[in-house]
Amino acid sequence: MSRNEGRFGTADGTPEDEGSSAVAVSGGSELNWAVPTEFVTLPSQGRYYPNNHPLSGKEDIEIRFMTAKEEDILTDRALLKKGVAIDRALQNLIVDKSIRVEGLLLGDKNALVIAARISGYGEDYTTSVICPNCAERSENTFDLSEVEAISITEALDSEGVTLTENNTFLFTLPTTKAEIECRMLTGKDELAIAKEGMRRERQKESSTALTGQLKRMIVTINKVDAVARIAGFIDNMPARDSRHIRSVLSKVTPNVDLTQSFTCEHCDFTADLEVPLTSDFFWPK
Repeated sequence: MSRNEGRFGTADGTPEDEGSSAVAVSGGSELNWAVPTEFVTLPSQGRYYPNNHPLSGKEDIEIRFMTAKEEDILTDRALLKKGVAIDRALQNLIVDKSIRVEGLLLGDKNALVIAARISGYGEDYTTSVICPNCAERSENTFDLSEVEAISITEALDSEGVTLTENNTFLFTLPTTKAEIECRMLTGKDELAIAKEGMRRERQKESSTALTGQLKRMIVTINKVDAVARIAGFIDNMPARDSRHIRSVLSKVTPNVDLTQSFTCEHCDFTADLEVPLTSDFFWPK
């Protein structure tokens, strides 16, 4: 998005738009064309990266618009099988090559995903939604230009969370009363969790997605940082505490708000739902 936009992408921006630029592509003098770029606002505002990270203190990141080359990446079967197609496409789009997708905070990565999708296929995203009221499936079109960053300032106070100087979150669990310290997940964590899920599925083992995610997020419990002791606590954690952690972190972690209005075409039920990121997202029909 341009620097003075409040959203996460524009469908018809040009290199001449304020706050945008272009990357030259050579195809012979008669076929030269400058690929437009845009500046995507980071939900983190660059505040939660280490000082030596290229995004530390940066409010936005410049990416190119999607081209046919990225479509090739997104449809590459080998990359899809490994679960890295979207990451490879995003890495290709980032102008500053010192920035790695796996080092992005998940909220910032999600903002790039939204902006990239808009640049490639437009703001309208039509997908199938199951109505929570009548359980019927219907098509719904979401407007991705309405996606905005979540403000975490008020959430930190309302949820009783302390943000430490190490950019970790401290809060107390409702059942065990344990004080836990959690960190924000990155693209690298997301990929590792996904790979472990695929491995367990191939081996026909039960899923450990929830506990695996918690083991990556929790840094200390009652100031204890021993990995084995933390893992043991998580495996035996009351479900109420586990749910509380996920609920709190969803509110205090910089991210994009994917909640939009949905009206069922079968029963007229209306509710605010999270935009489902299905296979239609980067592979529209």
